[in-house]
Amino acid sequence: MIGKLIGAFVGDKIAKQTSGVSGASGAVMGVAATTLLRRMSLPAILAIGAGGYLAKKAVDKQQAKSGSGDTRPPATSTAPKTS
Repeated sequence: MIGKLIGAFVGDKIAKQTSGVSGASGAVMGVAATTLLRRMSLPAILAIGAGGYLAKKAVDKQQAKSGSGDTRPPATSTAPKTS
C-alpha cells in the first residue's frame, strides 16, 4: 500500500514536469509502474531499461542527423543585413 502511494506521488510530480500529461494520469501511471515492477523479474527490468536507453540514443541520433535539435531562434526579419 505504501509503495502505491509513493508511486502515485512520484508519478504526479513527473507528470507536472511533462507536457501532455495531467497530475491524475501521472499518479495512475506511477501506481501501475510500481505494480508492474513488483511482478517482473530482474532480467526483464534490466532488459526494459537497456531497451529504453538504446531507443533514446537512437532518437537523439536521428534528431541530430535531421537537424531538428537546432536551438537557435528563427530569423524574424527578411530585410538585408546592414553592417
